[in-house]
Amino acid sequence: MNETKLKSTPKEPPRKRTSEFRAQGVTRRQFVASAFSAAGLAVLPTCAIAKTEKPKTRGDEMTTLTPYLLFDGSCREAMEFYHSVFGGELSMTKVSESPAKDQMPVFQQSKTLNARLSSPSVEISASDWLMPDSTPVRGNTICLFLSGGTISELKSLFEKLSDGAKITDPLKEVFFGYYGALNDRFGIRWMFQANRRNG
Repeated sequence: MNETKLKSTPKEPPRKRTSEFRAQGVTRRQFVASAFSAAGLAVLPTCAIAKTEKPKTRGDEMTTLTPYLLFDGSCREAMEFYHSVFGGELSMTKVSESPAKDQMPVFQQSKTLNARLSSPSVEISASDWLMPDSTPVRGNTICLFLSGGTISELKSLFEKLSDGAKITDPLKEVFFGYYGALNDRFGIRWMFQANRRNG
């Protein structure tokens, strides 16, 4: 699997490109219902890359909260821009470079499946929108992503946030570890992920 990693200090931002979502009429519920597939695929490379040498992050020791951004085809450009602003290390994997490539349509192969920016001041996870049957709406493309830590800790957090929530994806073991998602009682989208080794 090829993974692009960039490490640098802040530099001049790249040329700015404006991209507008062309979505019309996609409801919050439709977004929530479709986010599982994109989110599940997006966390896959993080787990699949585990055999490569990389420094241990806070997420390996405890559950961390990270903003998760979904882009309409501009994930790579956006994350490279954030990298130019914050510095640190940027890792990105395209659909075509991942174990999920055979399950995705041809037009999705060049999209970013998973991106993560880690710097002393910020951590951001992101991917391109990968749901062919729905369209993103500006404002509904940000989730709160709880990852790392132990499975028991993740289960406890999932249970507490489930009070009054709409559980869209029960927390369970899947091929890349543990995954679950819900919309809390205030309508905020939460995604949960832990590796099997973090029992």
